[in-house]
Amino acid sequence: MINFNENYSLYIHIPWCLKKCPYCDFFSKILMKKNKKIQFQYIKSLLLDLENTLSFFKRKIYVQSIFFGGGTPSLIYEKYISFLLKEIRQKVYVSELAEITIEINPSSISKNKILNYINSGINRFSIGVQSFNNKNLKILGRLHSSEEAINAIYILKENDISNINIDIMYGIPGQSLNDSYQDLCKAIFFKPNHISWYQLTIEKNTIFEKYKPKNLLNDDILWKMFLQGKKILFKNKYFQYEISSFIRNYKYRCKHNLNYWYFGNYLGIGCNAHSKITLFNHKIIRIIKNNNIKQYINGNFIFSINTLLYQDKIFEFFLNRFRLYKKIYKKEFVKLTGIKIINITYLINKALKLNYLKEDNNFWYITNKGHLYLNDLLEIFI
Repeated sequence: MINFNENYSLYIHIPWCLKKCPYCDFFSKILMKKNKKIQFQYIKSLLLDLENTLSFFKRKIYVQSIFFGGGTPSLIYEKYISFLLKEIRQKVYVSELAEITIEINPSSISKNKILNYINSGINRFSIGVQSFNNKNLKILGRLHSSEEAINAIYILKENDISNINIDIMYGIPGQSLNDSYQDLCKAIFFKPNHISWYQLTIEKNTIFEKYKPKNLLNDDILWKMFLQGKKILFKNKYFQYEISSFIRNYKYRCKHNLNYWYFGNYLGIGCNAHSKITLFNHKIIRIIKNNNIKQYINGNFIFSINTLLYQDKIFEFFLNRFRLYKKIYKKEFVKLTGIKIINITYLINKALKLNYLKEDNNFWYITNKGHLYLNDLLEIFI
């Protein structure tokens, strides 16, 4: 039986980009031309995929957030996004207070498109700026310019959109400490209520892994960028609620991502999307969708369905919760995993001895050292 006692999040994957960024490990394919036919076929397939996924449930579910990710969702014709959201509302209960996010690329946005998004119910915009330095944008393989990024931000601001996230990256090959400082200062200048500020990492199966970029920064300069960046953000009254997320006001936390980090349930539709569904007996199933676009459009939606193993539940719970700058309620671990505290005491004790964690009768607290050596902390739970 499915656990109906909580709301779900819905992730929608749009698999196309105009160009593959060399650092990106998300599933995407190059869109050779703006083909309306294939886009609409994909939209219709998303709805069939959703219906198929909802067959796991015996009744209509409640959705608290919807997130269009990719790829580049803003490449899709906006009327198709509107149609999709309208149809989704027929299939699930979407909360009146639902957060509906779309990731946008500065090179594929316009005032008219933004207005159409707003009219369709989208109320949160995440803009992939990465850098305001044209030289560094080129290194990252981004198609937009600094000027286009600024213009896109102004379009959002002019339409009184308050729930804006700006993505900024540091640790770009050859980037100077001053360049990193200027990028954050420019992002802060626009006063977005959410900033995602994160370090470039070389991920598996990326162009940067295959062809290592020159001038990769050493740990000393990365550490200086990290300390400098946090200082600037804190000085400008941004507070950190997650490893790479900073906000000006508590209400602008990303509800969709919070659901992941709190080990909540979610549905994923689209190529390579993932779903996590918890049953009443604490059995957790993971559904992964097909990443072949042609096969997906032809109705072959599911790639695999697996049950999370005992040790995987422990690791995934802490993998997500350790991202947050918030204490962990011990009873919540038991409630969400079905595993007794006594069964993980030996793991917790390892983390306590290394001063990665502290605890009291009811809570675990990740220490500053635990955040700094997060990978080492997580290795304890693998």
